This record gives sequence, structure tokens and C-alpha cells, in this order.
Amino acid sequence: MQQTIKEIFKKRVLIFDGAMGTELIRRGLLPGECPESWNINRHEAVEEIHKAYIEAGAEVIETNTFGANRVKLRNFGLSDKVRELNFRAVEIAKKASGGRALVALSVGPTGMLMEPHGNLSFEEARNTFREQMESALEAGPDLIVIETMSQLQEARAALIAARELTSIPVVATMTFEESGRTLMGTDPTTALVVLLSLGADIVGVNCSLGPDKMANILSEMARFNVPLIVQPNAGIPELIDGRTVYRLSPQDFAGYCEKLAKIGASAIGGCCGTTPEHIRLLKKALSGARPKVLASHPVLLPSDESDGSLTLNLPRMALCSDKKTVFVSPGEPVKIIGERINPTGKKAMIEELKRGSLNSVIEKALEEQKAGAHILDVNIGAPGIDERTLMRQAVLQLQTVVDLPLCLDSARVDVLEEGLKVYAGRALVNSVNGSEKRMERLLPIVRKYGAAVIALTMDERGIPQKAEERFKIAKRIVERAGEYGICQQDVVVDCLVLTAGAQQDYVMETVKALRMVKEELGCLTTLGISNVSFGLPHRSSLNSAYLSMALGAGLDLPIVNPMDPEVWEIIRAAGVLTGRDKNAADFIAYYGDRDKEQSKKEKIKFTAKDEKDNIKDGAGTVMDMSHRLHDCILEGKRNAVDHILKDLFNAGASPMNIVDEIIIPALKEVGKKYELGEYFLPQLIQSAEAAQEVFKLLKERFPANQKKARGKVVLATVKGDIHDIGKNIVKVIMENYGFEVIDLGKDVAPEKITVELRKNPGIRLVGLSALMTTSIPAMEHTILEIKKLDPGCSVVVGGAVLTQTLADKIGADFYAKDALEGVKVAERVYGGEQA
Repeated sequence: MQQTIKEIFKKRVLIFDGAMGTELIRRGLLPGECPESWNINRHEAVEEIHKAYIEAGAEVIETNTFGANRVKLRNFGLSDKVRELNFRAVEIAKKASGGRALVALSVGPTGMLMEPHGNLSFEEARNTFREQMESALEAGPDLIVIETMSQLQEARAALIAARELTSIPVVATMTFEESGRTLMGTDPTTALVVLLSLGADIVGVNCSLGPDKMANILSEMARFNVPLIVQPNAGIPELIDGRTVYRLSPQDFAGYCEKLAKIGASAIGGCCGTTPEHIRLLKKALSGARPKVLASHPVLLPSDESDGSLTLNLPRMALCSDKKTVFVSPGEPVKIIGERINPTGKKAMIEELKRGSLNSVIEKALEEQKAGAHILDVNIGAPGIDERTLMRQAVLQLQTVVDLPLCLDSARVDVLEEGLKVYAGRALVNSVNGSEKRMERLLPIVRKYGAAVIALTMDERGIPQKAEERFKIAKRIVERAGEYGICQQDVVVDCLVLTAGAQQDYVMETVKALRMVKEELGCLTTLGISNVSFGLPHRSSLNSAYLSMALGAGLDLPIVNPMDPEVWEIIRAAGVLTGRDKNAADFIAYYGDRDKEQSKKEKIKFTAKDEKDNIKDGAGTVMDMSHRLHDCILEGKRNAVDHILKDLFNAGASPMNIVDEIIIPALKEVGKKYELGEYFLPQLIQSAEAAQEVFKLLKERFPANQKKARGKVVLATVKGDIHDIGKNIVKVIMENYGFEVIDLGKDVAPEKITVELRKNPGIRLVGLSALMTTSIPAMEHTILEIKKLDPGCSVVVGGAVLTQTLADKIGADFYAKDALEGVKVAERVYGGEQA
């Protein structure tokens, strides 16, 4: 069947169906009713919808299983019906199809926040999706569509579950906001790279936006030679006569989608609000459209040509965090891997890790990111350390404070897998070697989690002395990796640096081997440069000289200390001389408008105490401590605030001064960064939690009359809507900005809110959330009931389907497009008073 889809892509744009929910509502689905229950109770109506889309021209129909996972079905008391609902849904679709269309299993999100920002673990998410897919696969769908994911880690869990179970084609789509990023800050390129690396056959974007708003997102993805899908909504919803209506006509929808096909969409369908008529006109509009010519396999090399052609003569590896992608290629400037997150020879760090503390790990990660590192090596292995547990915790925590891709470094396969599970990006694994046992154990793990891997040129016999032998091992690893489905561009060869103090005769064999790997295998390369100087004085001069030699031989990814200014001097200069820095653009940008003295001042300082891992935070001045606390909030370092606060108190600072002069300004700066797109939701949450930790520690030092919250806010997802991920985010942010939140949960009836308001007459703000268009009438009714009870109580509304126009129409006092806007509304309602 996968071949069938590929053949279609060569001839025409593949047409998917439109919305299921809209059609169910037209046939009587009630607010708060489980759509998937119709697979049992009203199966003939579901079959009728499928047939209508097929008659309209859909070549792929999606099953009525978007929310048919255990987590969502639990809200309807149907968690024991996972197998029946999914199996029946596929049967219904196949019967309706009669072979005229492909049947796709629809898999939507759980609605829960994933770790580290929520309680849903990777294992729980994967098992939830696996249960749903396993049930449906028994009925034989042609493909799986993982859709409307706003969290990249949740999409990863679903994709990994799919690939554990089946080899049928898998489509994976994310839902993006108008900013061009997902709710959690993932950009289109990063989403594409990560989803493809995990085995998705088609990737793209669906829901949240109309076709006109999807063009920029699709354009970014279309820079890559891969199959893409778009499934837009029928515009922005409006409330008309008590009904939620999508106003984009089928004609206009088809016209916009025709432009999306020209941008590069290989498959197009509809999401919320689209009907069989939208699909009929879409099919007609695309009848003569020729899809973009695709390579025989996904290529992660953007085109530099205006005609969309590709240059494929260079390997190009992509590594990602959940918010940023770093490309590594011999034709581009060198990228460096920061080496400092490693306890080897660092007694203080080892003792800290033994206590389960990751403060040093977080500090070094932030320092390396500020210093300009492109990738961070994470090694926490040392005697007496629970390495597996700490690797998991380190990866989770690092993702909240830095946005650089990680290189997970361990000699233990179980430790590496633990880190790969919870890493919401595409990691580099350090490392595999030529030992058959090591390759058999590690390479399948690398492939499963979509990672790239460092290949050490050693085997059971150790490190060969001669370059030729190291090259043979490199070649063997590359070949074995290919057998596991890991392409050559994702194998980074490390020819291993030996110390000049003990093995001087073989130091240059490494450089020779590196050159052979580049010339004969064409692989990317890495080296741990500082090994060459181990045990010798004046190490920096040896490291610098060796780095220069290795760069001349073609080194792509040096593992170095980014805090050392000499490293950057050499890399910038080598970029010009080796042609990696085209037209010396980076070199000129850095040095061109400053004299030698000024450039020295602006370099990152490197001190001996950094190298010896002997950094100590002295109390310093009150101003210094204030800056450090401000930075802790800005960077989300909640574990570091305790000792700074103690120093501030010892210096005589008062709780109110700390709040007014440090916390509030820091939170305002965080808010500004969020609004400018420099920060995303995870950083916003992390900074708010750091501020909350400060408030918690300050609490007992406030005078009695200053301990109250800034105000009480009631939050609820309205009746008929079981989606509360947005509400939960608002709760976290509001609480951490000093407001007391009364969370009434989801599917909340108006009377439950009014009862709460009677119990707490001082409440002046209610926040209502809705994700489903069918919930808008319920939201309007809830607002009416609140205003009847207390006309002075303000109501703020938010959610994916809400707009300012819609908020005004249903009688809301405020519309909040995101959690931070909700905080601003609360501050406006309560002013600066203590409630």
C-alpha cells in the first residue's frame, strides 16, 4: 500500500476527506457526547459520512477515532471500549469504501501535557497510542494518520508506537499557531525533521488555521524534498444563531488549496468545518495539478535553486531540540559540541550527582549555550551514580532551560535509551564502536528513536595504531548502520584522539584517518580535541594547534570547550581558509566593524577556575545577588534560587523589595520575550515556576498582612468540552504570578461555577476555556448565568476556536489568546491590590 501512495504522488495530489465532527453534529451529535461512541450506537451515520466524502472525490477517508484513546475515552466512561470502538471504526470505513478509497486510522492527542511540563510520561503516552493502534490494526486499515499534535514529544510517542506495531504508511501532522510555531514552540522545520527521522512517510500541518494561514508554514517545510500534507480548517469559526459556523466557502477553500499544491503539498484534505462539498470542489480544482517531483527517499537538504532542484553531493545531518534544528554539513560552517557536561575529573560535580542534584549540569549547559555551542554533549557517568535515572532527569530538565540539540553520551545502552525516550527532538548518540555486540545492541535503539550516532574507530581489540585500520572499522560501522536503516549522513565518525604525552607517535594517525574517512567514505567527522593534551602543561596551545590540523583535514564537529576564545578564533579563521565560510561572511560579520582591542573585549572570557570546575558563587554585592536572582527567574533555574535568597536576606534585603525590584521586573522581561517570540510556552512555564519558588521561600518572611494572593480566579473548561490542556497551562502561569486559582476542571456546568461564586463572593474573574467548536454555545450560556448572578464579575475566554470577535459576540469581557494574556487580564481586573 505504501507503494500505491508513492505512485499516486508521482501522478497527482492525493485528496483526503474533510471534517468528521462537523458532519456528526449535522446528524445530531450533542454537546458533550462522545463522537467515537457513534461507531457502535449510530454506525450507519458514520458510514454515510464516509460515503459522502468518497462520492465527493476523497481518495483517503479517516476513521471516526480521533479521540478513541484510553485517556480521552475515560472522560465519557468508555475507557474499556478502546478495542471495540477502534476496530468497529475501521470496519465501518472499509465497508463504506468498498475499495474505492484508502482507509486511514485517525489518531489524535490525549489532551494531557507531557513531561517535563505535565504529568504524562513518554511510556504512558506510547502505551496509550499503542493500545489504540493495536486494536484498529486487527481490522486492517491502509495507513495511520497521527494528527493535530501540538506537543512534539506526544507526536514522537505516537510515531514510535506505530513503528513498533506496523510497517504500513504513517502520516504525521502538527497543529501550528499563526506565529508559525506549535503551542509548545516547535517550528515547522524541526517538526518535519523529527517526524521523518522516526519513520513518518508523510508529514505536514492540520487544524487551527485556514488554508490562507498555512502557506508560510507549508513553504518552510517545502524547502525539503519530502511528501507533505495540509488539512486546513474552513476558516475562522463564528457564532451565528447559537451555532458555531465556519464561513470559508467551498469555492474559496479550493482556491486557497490550489495555491498550497503549487507550494509543494503532495496531499490535501480538510479539517474543522470542511464538508463533502469542500472536498468536491477541492478535487475539481486540483484535477490538473502536478505534484512536486520527489526524490526516491526523504532528503534533508534544502534547495538553493529557485526552480526547486537539489544539490545532493554533500551529506547533511539534522539534529534538533524541540524548538531548534542544527544542520551539519561539510559545505557549511563548523558546528561545535560543548564538552563540559562531563563529571570526569570533576570531584564537586560527582558529589553533586551522587546526591541526585543536577545544578552543575544545568549551569554548564546555560554557560555553553551562551558561549555559542551548537550542540551539548551530556555525560553523567561516574562511579556511585545512578546513571540511568539521572540521564532521564537531566534530559528532561535540560530541555526546559536550553534549546540546543543534545548529544547523549554513555557507555551503557540502557542509559542512552532512557535519555532517548524522553528527548523531544533528534539527538546525537555518543557512541557505537566496531564491536559486533555493541552494534547489535545500540544501532536498533538509534534507529527506533530516530537519532544520529557517533562511530568510534575501535572494536573488541581496542584502538588501532594505524589510520588504515581505523578507517576499516569506520567503514564496517557505516555498512552495519545501513543494514539497520541508518543512512550514512547520520553516522559521524570519531577517529579517536590519543594523548601526545603517552602516544606521541600515533597522534597524527588520527588526522590521517580523519582525512581518509572524509575522502573515501564522505562521512561527517568529530574529535574530542582536548584529549591530545592530557597530562601535559600549557594544554590550550596543544589543543589549538591540533584543532587547526583537524579542521584542515575536514573535521566537521569538534568536541571542545566553547568557553575558550582561542577555539572560536581558530574556527572562524579556518572557515575562511577551508571555504566553509562562503565569501568570509561570518568572519567579516564578526571582525569587520571592530578593531582588535574591541574584539578582545567582546570575546567570551575563559578562566582557569572554569577549566578546573572550581566555580563558587560567593555572596558578592547586593546588586550582584539581585542580578543572579533575576537571571535565575529569566532562565527558569528554580533549584538555584534558595542560596541566593539566603545571601540577600543576610545582606538585609526585605521580601517586598525582592518582589518589587527583582521578581516583577524579571517576569515582565520574560513576558516581553514571550511576546517577541524569543521565548515559547515551555520557557514561560519554567520562568514562572522559578518565580513561584522564590515566592514560596519568601512567604514566611512577609508580614502577616502581606501574605494574601493577588486575587482569586475561577478556571473551567465549559460543559461538553473535555479538553483542558490550555486551561491547565493558564492555571500554572496564573498561580506562579501570584494568583489563587480555583480549578473546577473540564466539562463544567454553569451551575457549578455559580455555586463557587456564591461561596466566594470576592471573586472578580472567571476564566472559561473551550477547544471544540460545539462548546461555544455552552460558553455563551455559562457567561449569561455568571452575569445573572454577579454582573460585576468579569469573564475571560480562551481556546483554539476563540477569537476576539467571537468573544465579543458571546458576551465575554476579555479574550486571552494565550496564558500570559490571561495573566495580564487578571492583573487588570485586580489591579495592584491584595485580595
